[in-house]
Amino acid sequence: MPGSSQALKFHAMPDFDPADLSVEIAPLKAGERIRLLAERLGDHLVASTSFGLQSAVMLHLLHENAPQVPVVFIDTGFLFPETYRYAEELMGRLDIDLRIYQPTVSAARMQALWGNLWEQGREGSDQYGLLTKVEPMNRALTEIGADVWLSGLRRSQSETRQDRPFVEQQKKTIKAYPILDWADAQVELYLNEHRLPRHPLADQGYVTMGDWHSTRPSADGSAAGTRFNGEKYECGLHLDSGTSDFQI
Repeated sequence: MPGSSQALKFHAMPDFDPADLSVEIAPLKAGERIRLLAERLGDHLVASTSFGLQSAVMLHLLHENAPQVPVVFIDTGFLFPETYRYAEELMGRLDIDLRIYQPTVSAARMQALWGNLWEQGREGSDQYGLLTKVEPMNRALTEIGADVWLSGLRRSQSETRQDRPFVEQQKKTIKAYPILDWADAQVELYLNEHRLPRHPLADQGYVTMGDWHSTRPSADGSAAGTRFNGEKYECGLHLDSGTSDFQI
C-alpha cells in the first residue's frame, strides 16, 4: 500500500460533462466502455473491487481492456475468510494493478474504543462505514491522484441503484459504471464463458457479500434485508459521505 509519505499526484481534469459521457458510453459493450474511458481519461482512472460474489467480472474486464488502471481493494479487517482466499485466487489468475487500503484504526482498537459499531443501529453502522470503507477509499483516491472511479455497481442489485446513470458526479469524484445495465443472468453467462472462479460462499445462499458481521444469506434470493440487519443496503461508498474534506 502506498505510504503516507508518498508524493500525491494530481492531473488536470479533461473538460467534459459527466451526463454527456454517460449518454456516449450507454450504447457500448462493457469492454468498449472501459477502453473508451481509459483512452480518454488515462491517469485520472482508478477502479475498485470488493472481491465479492460477482467481482470477477469487472476484474476480468479490466484485465482484458485496461490492465494499467489501478484497482483499489478496501480491506476492512472484517471480511469473510473465504473472501481473503478468493482474492488470492483471482489475483493469481489476472493481470491487475492491485492497491490494498485498510482503515487507519485496527479492528481490535475499533472494538475496544467503540464496541461493535455495526450493532449500534443506523448511526453506528454509518460510523463504521465511514471508518472502514469511505475514509480508506478517499485516501486511495487522494494518494493515487485519481478523480474518476470505475465501479462494478449494477442497477439490478438494489432499489437504491436503479436510477443511476452510467457516469455521474459524487462530490469531487466522477464515477463510471461499465456493467451498470447487466442483469444477473448476464453476469452468470460471463462467469461461465470465461471460466472464472466463484466466491466460495456463492453456493451457501449469499446473494451479496460484505463483512462477516453484517452480511447474511438470503432466504428468498433477494438482496433486500441481507445487509446491516435490513436497516440499509449501501455501506456508504456509493453515497455522498457528507464529510466536507472528502472527495467522495
